[in-house]
Amino acid sequence: MCGIIGYVGHQQVQNLLLDGLHRLEYRGYDSAGIAVLEGGQISLTKKAGRVQELGHAVAEAPLQGHIGIGHTRWATHGEVNDTNSHPHFGGDGEICLVHNGVIENYSTLRKKLRERGFEFVTTTDSEVVAHLLAYEYRQGLEQGGRVGSQQLCVDALQATLIQLKGTYGLAVLYRDCPDTMYVARVGSPLVIGIGDHENFVASDASPLAVHTEEVVYLSDNEIAILTPDDVQIIHRDSGAVDLKIQVLDQSAGDSELGDFPHYMLKEIYEQPQSIENAMRGRFDEDEATAVFGGLNMTAKELRKVDRIVLTACGTSWHAGLVGEYLLEEFARIPTEVEYASELRYRNPPMSENTMIFSITQSGETADTLAAMRECKRKGHPTLAICNVVGSTIAREADGGIYLHAGPEIGVASTKAFTSQVTVLTLLSLFFGRMRHLSYPAGKRIIRHLRDIPAQVEETLKCHEMVKYVCEKYARYNNFLYLGRLYNFPVALEGALKLKEISYIHAEGYPAAEMKHGPIALVDEVTPSVFVVPKCGIYPKVISNLEEVKARKGPVIAIACKGDEKIAELADDVIYVPDVEEYLQPLVTSIPLQLLSYHIALHRGCNVDRPRNLAKSVTVE
Repeated sequence: MCGIIGYVGHQQVQNLLLDGLHRLEYRGYDSAGIAVLEGGQISLTKKAGRVQELGHAVAEAPLQGHIGIGHTRWATHGEVNDTNSHPHFGGDGEICLVHNGVIENYSTLRKKLRERGFEFVTTTDSEVVAHLLAYEYRQGLEQGGRVGSQQLCVDALQATLIQLKGTYGLAVLYRDCPDTMYVARVGSPLVIGIGDHENFVASDASPLAVHTEEVVYLSDNEIAILTPDDVQIIHRDSGAVDLKIQVLDQSAGDSELGDFPHYMLKEIYEQPQSIENAMRGRFDEDEATAVFGGLNMTAKELRKVDRIVLTACGTSWHAGLVGEYLLEEFARIPTEVEYASELRYRNPPMSENTMIFSITQSGETADTLAAMRECKRKGHPTLAICNVVGSTIAREADGGIYLHAGPEIGVASTKAFTSQVTVLTLLSLFFGRMRHLSYPAGKRIIRHLRDIPAQVEETLKCHEMVKYVCEKYARYNNFLYLGRLYNFPVALEGALKLKEISYIHAEGYPAAEMKHGPIALVDEVTPSVFVVPKCGIYPKVISNLEEVKARKGPVIAIACKGDEKIAELADDVIYVPDVEEYLQPLVTSIPLQLLSYHIALHRGCNVDRPRNLAKSVTVE
C-alpha cells in the first residue's frame, strides 16, 4: 500500500524522486523519504506527514546524486513518525532500502539479528530486512566475495529473501555499488521503466508515464538489476528472465488535475467518458450481444458454466452485488458475491463448471489476488474485471475484461465503480444471449446502454442541488442509506463513500430491513438517504420512507425526474434521469458520490487523502 520510486541514470535524482512521490501519494501519505547514493555515501532525508513536508526538508538541504530511491508510507508496523519513515539503513549504513508489504516473521528475525549485534532504531518490520541484508552481504565478503560486485549483491539479496515470510516490494541501494539498484517483489507490485541511458522503478506506472512509454512488470520471486544502460531480471528458481517490454497505456496528462480542485471530483465528472470507454467496441449489433476479446474460453466452455462467483473487496464488492442481480436476471446463472478476504480462507463447494470473476480496480488487491489464486489452484476458470493493464491480477487470470477507465487517483473510488457495473451489464448481456435471452431483448439492452453516457452527463446537473443539501446535513454524525433490489448495493456504496472521506458513521441497508433493527436509530438528527427511483416495488420503498418520517427522521431522496409524490414526503429530493431499472445504479450512485464529496469539504476533510486509507490495498 506504500509507494516506491527509484531512479538510476544521468539526471540529478532529488526532484525526480519528489515528483514521483507526489504522483504516488495516493498509495500512502503517513510519511515520505528519499535516499541518494553519491561518492560512496548514501544521504537520507525523511519526514512524517505529506510529501510536501519532505519537499521543504530537502529544499533546505539538497541531496546530490544520480541514483536514488524514495518512499511514501502507509503504516502497518510502527507508529507514524520521522524515525519509522522509509528509507531504512541496514548495518552501519552499507545498505539502504524501501519496502512495501508486510514481513510476517519480522519479530523472529529481529531477535536473531539483535543476538548478532545489530541495533534497531525503528519499530518497523522493514528495518529487519535492511539489517538482514547487511548481515548476508557481510557473510558474502567473509567468504571471499568482492566488495560491491554485482554477484555478491545479488547473492546477499537472494539469501535474505528466502528467509522472509510475507509480502514485499523492495528497492535497494548498496553503498559499495555506486551505479546499480536492486529491486525484488513477492505479492507487492513493482514496474520498471525503460529509458534512454536511465531506468526507473515504481509501485505503479503513474510516475513513469512522465519519463517513458516502455515498461516491464516484475513478477513474484523476481529480482531486477538496474543500471543506467541495462536491466537484468533473475527468477528465484529459473535464473535469467527475458525482458517483456510493454508499451504504457497511459500518459502523464491522465493523472493531472486540470481545472478540478480534487481528483475525486475530476473522476466523478469523467464518468460519462469512462462508461463510454468501458463499452467501446464491445457491441455486436448483428447478434444483439456483447463481445469480449480476452475471455480466452471457447463458446462451448462458456455454455458449460452453471455458476458464477464474483469476488472482490470494498467498492468492487458492491459492484459485484449489482452484477449478481444482472447475471441472474438476464443470464439465469446462479451467482454469488464473496468477500475476497473471506473466500481465500474458506473451502466452499464449487462444481467444476463454476467460473470465478475477480473484480478489482488496481489489479493488485492482496485479498482478491489470493482468492483468485486459491480458486485457480483448484482448477476453476478464473477471470478478472480490472482497470490496470499489466497488473498482477490481470496477468495471472486466465482471461478477463479491462475497464479502460484511465487512472483513478482519488482514494474513494468513483468512476471505477460505474465502469465495473457497466462491464457486468455487458457480461450479463453476453451470457444471456448465449442462453435464453431473445434477440429483441438484446437489441433493447444495447440501445439502453448506448444512451447511458448521455444520461450520466445529465445526472451531473444535480450538482448544485447536492451542494444545497450538503449545507443542511454536513453537521450530522450518523446517516442511514436505504435502497431496494438494484439500488441496495448503491445504498451500501453511498454509505461507504461517506465513511471513507468524511469520517461520518453511515450504514447501508435494504430499505425493508430497516424494520428489523436499524429503525431504532432513527431520530431527528439521523438523516436517511433513500435511493428510490421508479421501479417495480416503488410503493414498498415509499412505505419504508413514510415509516422514517413518522419517527421524525430527516429524509433525503434520490428519485426520478418528474416524481412529484416524493417531493411531498421527503425533506430534500435530488433528481436523476428515469432509466431502466437494471441501469439505475449508473445514475443513482452519482449524487451519492457528490454528497459524500461536499459533506467532506464542509467538514474540512481531505477528500483525496482520507485518514488511515490508501488507494491500493496490497497487504492483508
